[in-house]
Amino acid sequence: MKPVEVISDRKALCRAIYEVCYLTGHYKLRSGQTSTEYFDKYRFESQPSILKSVAKHLAPLIPSDTEVLAGLEMGGIPIATALSMETGLPVVFVRKKAKDYGTEKFAEGYDVKNKKVLIVEDVVTTGGQILLSTADLRGLGAEVLNAVCVIQRGQDLSKFKESNLNLISLFTMDELKGSKK
Repeated sequence: MKPVEVISDRKALCRAIYEVCYLTGHYKLRSGQTSTEYFDKYRFESQPSILKSVAKHLAPLIPSDTEVLAGLEMGGIPIATALSMETGLPVVFVRKKAKDYGTEKFAEGYDVKNKKVLIVEDVVTTGGQILLSTADLRGLGAEVLNAVCVIQRGQDLSKFKESNLNLISLFTMDELKGSKK
């Protein structure tokens, strides 16, 4: 095994994510439509050098009063885990819905009650799952005021403001697309 290299230059990291994730071909989208382009976010999360680099670049963006990282199922979990390793902050893994067996929890791992929790997600388009998970975590007694993502795809953040939630992004989709030049 060799040590995992870190991409220290932000623009180089942006370009690396784009090069690994941007695919051309014939793809069926969640909406049912088809496209000749696809951005496969899991490809950057599965590459140690890029994932470690993302954590290094995201760590300084974490609000200083954060006590717990909350990785959202499924894409936010590897990012939150890498951030936990980078920062030493504990992590909780947040399901889309509680499991119906065992402990029947939707938030697994560290206890979030009375803690300042930062939601961690990979890509945000509308932010719907972040808003749902924020409400769920607040219901457990967590103080959730911020969310962080690697890539912000959508532009309308009004629902975040209405929920008293601040979104912090490492990159926008426009930056990724612009990095190919």
